[in-house]
Amino acid sequence: MATAAPPHRAVVEHLVRQAVYSRLGKPLPRIATAPNPLVVNVSARHCHLTQEAVEVLFGKGHQLRVHRWLYQEGQFAAQETVTLIGPRSRVISNLRILGPCRNLNQVELAYTDAIALGFDIPLRLSGDIKGTPGCMLMGPAGFFELKEGVIRALRHVHMSPADAEFYGVKNGDVMRLKVGGDCALVLEKVLCRVDKSFRLEVHIDTDEGNACNLQPDTPVELIK
Repeated sequence: MATAAPPHRAVVEHLVRQAVYSRLGKPLPRIATAPNPLVVNVSARHCHLTQEAVEVLFGKGHQLRVHRWLYQEGQFAAQETVTLIGPRSRVISNLRILGPCRNLNQVELAYTDAIALGFDIPLRLSGDIKGTPGCMLMGPAGFFELKEGVIRALRHVHMSPADAEFYGVKNGDVMRLKVGGDCALVLEKVLCRVDKSFRLEVHIDTDEGNACNLQPDTPVELIK
């Protein structure tokens, strides 16, 4: 039976910081008074599939199994992977499926992945797949063709309404992500996605993560 994910390191650090400042009788710095700690994660290439696609690829009645729970509540990296077949039969093996199943099929790649495969992919908000390239997926039980759905996902931040109020933004606004460290940079146009079920988390892809050498201890800041 799958168990709930342990608290993320950033959550633990946030709670410890609160306890230390409380013991010292000092006010928390402004960044620490945010409702939730900021987490930035690199989203490697992956796909989202419908239950129909899963059954074609893995067999009738097959259900995705949890490999690792993700930071967003109820989301997980599945044990199952597929092979993506792109233009001119170029392939990517072991493309991870993220669960649970969705109501559309979508593959998310970085531009470096797309170049290697021979794709010309657009930058899109997740779920906006109209007019995008398609591909073939291969699993142990068969092939599934996507007529469209291969994209590079817009960098974005998941926020609860409380987080959005703290930062002074609303759903659909854009922010800047300031990344420190030796490869410091500022990423513009981080799309705000606000929902009561979301935990505060920025998603960037592997090209962006490599560009700033993002590490667990890299300082990051969201700027309106």
